[in-house]
Amino acid sequence: MENKISDLEKIRQQFDSAPYPRIPLDHYPAKIKFIFLYNMVTAYYLRYQKVVETEGKLILDAGCGSGFKSLALAIANPGARIVGVDLSEESTNLARERLKYHHFTNVEFHAISIYDLPKLGLEFDYIDCDETLYVLPDIVAGLKAMKAVLKPEGIIRTNLHNSSQRRNYFTAQKLFKMLGFMDENPGQLEIEQAKEIMNALKNQVLLKASTTVVDDEMDDEWYLMNYLFQGDKGYTIPETFEALRAADLEFISMVNWPAWNVLDLFQDAGNLPAALGMTLPELSVEEQLHLYEMLHPIHRLIDFWCGHPNAAAPKVPVVEWTDSDWQGATVHLHPSLKVPEVKQEMLSAVTNIKMVEIAKYLPFVKESSLLMDSMVVSCLIPLLEKPMSMRSLVERWRYIRPVNPVNLEPIATETAFDLVKKILTTLEPIGFVLLERPPAKA
Repeated sequence: MENKISDLEKIRQQFDSAPYPRIPLDHYPAKIKFIFLYNMVTAYYLRYQKVVETEGKLILDAGCGSGFKSLALAIANPGARIVGVDLSEESTNLARERLKYHHFTNVEFHAISIYDLPKLGLEFDYIDCDETLYVLPDIVAGLKAMKAVLKPEGIIRTNLHNSSQRRNYFTAQKLFKMLGFMDENPGQLEIEQAKEIMNALKNQVLLKASTTVVDDEMDDEWYLMNYLFQGDKGYTIPETFEALRAADLEFISMVNWPAWNVLDLFQDAGNLPAALGMTLPELSVEEQLHLYEMLHPIHRLIDFWCGHPNAAAPKVPVVEWTDSDWQGATVHLHPSLKVPEVKQEMLSAVTNIKMVEIAKYLPFVKESSLLMDSMVVSCLIPLLEKPMSMRSLVERWRYIRPVNPVNLEPIATETAFDLVKKILTTLEPIGFVLLERPPAKA
């Protein structure tokens, strides 16, 4: 326990002297793709296949730092109450000032450790612990503390540094520990000395070449959060799942789940080597993620959602829905897209008969050039204002495109239904639309 207290004190000192991130208070996170990641609706939809309202929800920013992500959570989840905690009192002071500057009042901040969360006496609908868990001396204790304040249907988003991807940064940290730069809280002297050493190395020296293109202009904050980062540690997929089991938490999904698809690593996913082709379908989610990690360790973060075990009924993937499911479905535009910028572009696309670049709004798109044509946009425009039934969208499609453009025959309801279903089946996996099945009949 003494080592844990010592380690936490070093981390507290680092962030008291250099609150993170060093983003000016007046900076407003306006990028839709960034805000999208902090909307709790995505996680709830993935787990419960329903769209929740954020109004009145209680959200915890665990490890809030200087409050930039607390601000993102407040923007992404209108009407929610945001509670931020951080080990560093200087950081929470800045966070409080930041949210006040941007006129968010339904917020509060506490300078406490994540281990002490139960002392707040609160239960949260959603916990965002971003870029924090991996610095805790005991990640299982951190997960258990968050679980203790999580509502039965609540969801935690957290992440760990990937030891495979970040291996060379950990080597650099060991180097600077050996030189005594991290015995106490690293300051400007240690930053300058680290810069001097890295700049003195030849560019082809592996440690320098494999971490970043380092030069004398690199930001001081970058050095602190990479080469001189107190408490930084890496984990593997098996270690991550082991920690979840130890904390009695259930893995839900990777946050950027499309970027962890093993099949995308092969030249021909439909023609895998026989041994792998037979084995892959039998692998668990954990094993498939571990396989990806071993083959292609490019992700800095193992970024995931988790929650209480057995809180959700088994999800029926959209591709497995019956016609009855589709007939009674409700279609939502993702709430993060209901903003003036997206509305303006969609209306312009319809008016001027042009494509919409939807990839720039979505964090889960693999194709950066993904476009939506004006006909599809015309059909989906009402979703900017409210959800619609599948039947209403089909009728709208028939009104917009009443005849087959090839033979000029009237479009049958069945044909329109199949076309709209195909459109929605394409847009749902990337988060553009959210689809709710009809309630099960008693």
